[in-house]
Amino acid sequence: MSKTWRGIYAIVVTPFTDNLELDEAALRRQVDFCIQAGAAGLVGPANAGEFAAMSDEERQRWIRIVVEEAGGQVPVVAATTHGHTVPAVALGRYAQDVGADGIMAMPPHILHPDANGCYDYYQALDEALSIPICIQNFMGPIGTPMSSELLARMCRELEWVQYLKEETLPEPRAISRTLAAAGDACNGVFGGQGGIYMIDEWRRGACGNMPASQSVDIHTRIWQLLEANDEPAARALFNRLLPLLNFERMHGVAVYKQVFKRRGIFTSTASRIPGAYLDQQDLQEFDAIWRDIKPLLSS
Repeated sequence: MSKTWRGIYAIVVTPFTDNLELDEAALRRQVDFCIQAGAAGLVGPANAGEFAAMSDEERQRWIRIVVEEAGGQVPVVAATTHGHTVPAVALGRYAQDVGADGIMAMPPHILHPDANGCYDYYQALDEALSIPICIQNFMGPIGTPMSSELLARMCRELEWVQYLKEETLPEPRAISRTLAAAGDACNGVFGGQGGIYMIDEWRRGACGNMPASQSVDIHTRIWQLLEANDEPAARALFNRLLPLLNFERMHGVAVYKQVFKRRGIFTSTASRIPGAYLDQQDLQEFDAIWRDIKPLLSS
C-alpha cells in the first residue's frame, strides 16, 4: 500500500481478558470498528496499547492479527519501539514480513541515547527495512525528545525515514519547527497526545493525528471538517469531545477501555498498567461525560 499517509491514524488499544491475557477477539472487533469509523490507518501496539507491558511474542501476535484483520483496507503501522537496536530491528523485520505497511518507533525507552545514538538507531532500522519509518518524538520519561534539526537530518539522509509523530511540548509549535526544518524531505508530521491539539496542528500543516482509537469516529469527523476548511464546525464538534479528552488526560488507558466496554467492543477493562482503573467516583464523573458524548458516536 503506497499512498501517502494522511488523516486520523488510530492507535489501537490492547484489550486484555480479566486474567490479563491478550483478548484476540476484542482486538479484531476493534480493528473492524476503526475501519468502519473512518480511520485512515491503524498503529500499534504503542503507548496507548501498553507495549511496554507485553512480551515480544505478544507484540508479534498483536501485529499479525491487526494486519490480518485489516486485510489491506487501510495502512497498518507497527509500533516497534524496543530497549535496544537489535530487538527493535528484529521486530521491524517481523512486521514487514507479515505485511505491515510501515513502522513507528521511539528511541530505546530505557537507555535514552544521545543525538548520535538516536541517529544510529534509526539508521539501523533504515538499513534493515524497505517500508516507511515514522519517528515518534515523545516527551520523557518514556520518550527521548529530539531536536527538529536532528529529525530533519534523518528525514534527509535515511531513505525510509519518511514520517514523524511529534509529541513534545508545546506540540503545535514543535510541528511548525520540524516542518520548517525538514521541508520536502518529510512526507508528513502527525500530532499525538490524544488529538487534544489537532485543530492548531492542522492549521500549522500537520498531515494528521494519531489518537487512541476509542473515539476515532469523532476524531475522524473533526479532521474531515478541517480538510473541508470548515474550522468553525470542526471546533464546535471538538468542544463537545473536550470533556472526554480532558478526562483521558488524567486516567489514560482506564478511560480508553471504559469507552470500548460501553461501546460493546471490549468485554473487560483490565490493564497491565499499575493504577489504571476508575474508582466509583471516577465512574460517576465518567457517566456524566458519557451521557453527553454518546449521541456523537457512530454506534
